[in-house]
Amino acid sequence: MQFDFTAYPRNTEGRGASRRMRRAGKAPGILYGGTATPQPIELDHNALIHALKNESFHSTILNMTLDGTAQKVLLRDVQMHPFKRQVLHVDFQRVDENRRIHMKVPLHFSNAEDSPAVKLAAAIVSHVLTELDISCLPKDLPGFIEVDLSELGVGQSIHVSDLKLPAGVTAVTHGGMNPVVATAIIPRAMVEAEATTDATAAAAEPAADAKPGDKAADKGGDKAGDKAPAKKDDKK
Repeated sequence: MQFDFTAYPRNTEGRGASRRMRRAGKAPGILYGGTATPQPIELDHNALIHALKNESFHSTILNMTLDGTAQKVLLRDVQMHPFKRQVLHVDFQRVDENRRIHMKVPLHFSNAEDSPAVKLAAAIVSHVLTELDISCLPKDLPGFIEVDLSELGVGQSIHVSDLKLPAGVTAVTHGGMNPVVATAIIPRAMVEAEATTDATAAAAEPAADAKPGDKAADKGGDKAGDKAPAKKDDKK
């Protein structure tokens, strides 16, 4: 998806000016990067809030028109009010088409329901990562990276090295690490329930094998036949 929006030069700075701007329905920001000096800007707040709801606005090249000039930019940071639905400040970076960029792009997980872990063992697939740090030229920047879970088995994991990245895109990791992206696990409650069921079944097996007369025999047989009748003294 292509995003086109308009920004306006901002001539006033400071907290007081920013508060007045927000009350007027504007959002303060800054545009930096490239050979030009950082440029304070302002944007329509409602339009910005609407754009921020779209995942692609955070991870694709954007077309900003500023002072009648169109330029390619990336959204780099958004500061939100702690409890209000209000943008406090937003940062954009100019894009150089000939220089590689570092971006975090979202991960889209697919085919979990077809995996052996889910179909055969009713496991739960845990998404350990939800975005991936990548490096590429601006023209190669993907909107997202797809993670195919169709071959995932119980106890198995998908690592960053297992992902199929688009041409020109490389994953950025630190210290030679290979982070886990997703893993399949059986919930602990399910394991404990199965263990309890097995234990109950095992305890019931001896009782099922016992014979009807075994209980009486274990107690020493028929008590009525254990003792001889008492002798009575003859009286003369």
